[in-house]
Amino acid sequence: MADGHQRALSLAALHPGKVRPHKLAHFVIRTAKFTETRDWYLNVLAGEVSFENEQVCFLSYDEEHHRVGIINMQDATPLEPNGAGVDHVSFTFDTLSELLATYRRLKADGIEPFWPIIHGPTVSLYYRDPTGVKVELQYDILRTPAEVNAFFAAGSYVENFMGIIFDPEEMATRFESGEPIESLTKRPPLPPGLGPWDMHRP
Repeated sequence: MADGHQRALSLAALHPGKVRPHKLAHFVIRTAKFTETRDWYLNVLAGEVSFENEQVCFLSYDEEHHRVGIINMQDATPLEPNGAGVDHVSFTFDTLSELLATYRRLKADGIEPFWPIIHGPTVSLYYRDPTGVKVELQYDILRTPAEVNAFFAAGSYVENFMGIIFDPEEMATRFESGEPIESLTKRPPLPPGLGPWDMHRP
């Protein structure tokens, strides 16, 4: 029931337990490469400008009024490669074909992933924006929490918590040849003599 119809109740009675956020709304980037970063996100996310001026730009690609905020900060210093903080942000595509079509489109524009990996639950392509922020584009192989929980319970991440690097161009070609999704997204075992961290690309 809407809050307006519950004014006679105390907040403690209305929400006796911990309240979870409804959604993750957006993230904001400070950058000295304002225009370049703006154009990169518009291209990568096929987004639209919600509002912009010389200081800020808000971008959206769905029902949210903005998903990405960009602040023009000309004295912003570059990201430290090994600095503490958020490692990356991630965006999910509903189908594998959408992810691979986006890969092909971005590749034609000179934007290529530095780390393509089948984590197990996802097929993931990691990019760097002009500021150095890592951006993951992914497809969910496992479509429900129950499937993911079963994957973890089977010990797959005990053996390999990182995943297996793959060739996205090869996957796109195999997709177009009609190979089943289950075959394309099946995570192979680690190559002999290699461990999970050998699959990492910082």
